[in-house]
This record gives sequence, C-alpha cells and structure tokens, in this order.
Amino acid sequence: MSSSTTVRTARRRRTLRMAAAALTAAAGLTLTACSGSDATGVRPADHTDTEASAESSGAGSSTGAQGSDAQAGPGAKADSKADSKAGAAAKQSGSGGAANGAGAGSGVQRCHTSGLKASFATGGDAVPDPNAGGSTTTSIVLTNKGSSTCKIGGFPGVDLKSENGGERWSLARSSKKFSSITLKPGDSTDFTINLALTKEEKGFYQPAFAVVTPPNETTALTLKWPWGTLVDQRSATHPATFVNPIG
Repeated sequence: MSSSTTVRTARRRRTLRMAAAALTAAAGLTLTACSGSDATGVRPADHTDTEASAESSGAGSSTGAQGSDAQAGPGAKADSKADSKAGAAAKQSGSGGAANGAGAGSGVQRCHTSGLKASFATGGDAVPDPNAGGSTTTSIVLTNKGSSTCKIGGFPGVDLKSENGGERWSLARSSKKFSSITLKPGDSTDFTINLALTKEEKGFYQPAFAVVTPPNETTALTLKWPWGTLVDQRSATHPATFVNPIG
C-alpha cells in the first residue's frame, strides 16, 4: 500500500469517528431536550403542590361539612332536642321537688292579719308604771282566732296616731334577736313596747291609737291607746319608746 493510500484511509477513519461522535452527541442532545420538555410539561413538583392544596382544601371542606352536619343533620338535631327536653324535664322535676320540699318542710303557714286578734295586756304587772320614765313597758297580745295553726315571728310594725290622725309616730325597732312561734287556734303570744312616759305639759306626745301590722303583712289592727302621754322623741336618733320582737 502506498503512503498516499495510507493517509486517505487514516483520514476516512478519523472522519467516521468524528461522524459517530457527532451522531452520539446529537442523540444525547435530543434525549436531553426530550427529557427537559417532559419535565416542563408534567411539572411533578407543581402537581404535588396542587394535590397537597387539593387535599388541604378537601380537608377544609370536610371539616366544614362536618360542622354543617353537626348543626343541620337531623340526627344531631334530634339528639340536641332530646337533650334539651331531658334537661328541661330534669329542671322541672328539680324545681318541683324543691317546691314540694319547701311546702313539706314549712307545713304551717304564717299568721295573717285576718286570723289574728290584738289587745293590750292590762292585768297586773302588764300595766306600765307612769313614774318609771323610759324604763317601763307595755305588752300587746296577738291571739290566733282562726281555725288552723299558724306561725309568726319577727318585728311587728307599730304606728302611734293622734286623735285626729294628723300626727303619726312610726316606732323604731330594737336590736333584739327573734325566732318564730307556732300558734294553734286560740293560742296567744305578745311583744313589748318600751315607753318613755311623761307628766310634763311640754314636749309630750299623746297617742290616741296604736296601729299594729303583723310581720310580713300589709294590713293592720288598730287599738285604742290606754296609757298616758309620751316624751315626744319622734325625731330622735335613739328614742326611748321603741318596739321589741314577738315572743
């Protein structure tokens, strides 16, 4: 083989190698381009985000739907109504029991004005001493004139009235403690009034009537005043004439 033939053969082989390399490179570029196009078209990362977003949205809707079911579902409403009715029934039963308990516990009603009779105690030591000044007392007796037992306790209201009713004195109350007393038909109890009697011709108050209102009542019993004049202390802060509790 001549030298020129050898050179041509070498050149042809080099050309074939270069062509093969070029083809390989072109194929690689084509594959890379296709792969890039697929990545761009599919966008796996974006698709994952979209699914996550959709799942998140779906979960929100589901939660919202559950909330809606809890509020609007017929089963939930029925249960709610049943619970409400049961609660109301329990409350009713409880209040009824309390009312019945109170009724059963109290048993005896309080004494009403219409079932009571009032009078001044006028015998023996019950008569106030006109010379005792502010240390004397008078007693007013309350009698159960009804046909059933009643209970009474506390402070009665006592107003003293002048002859023409123009001058009224609402007596103050003492600080003594009190308790309830049960009165059977015909039974009596009493309360005292501390008196500051006077024989002075000035600064006195002459009662004509004592108006007695039993505890917790609004109607009164009127009695004629049987005693003398009192020191006029209607505007005093601590008058010597005042009312004590029943019993």
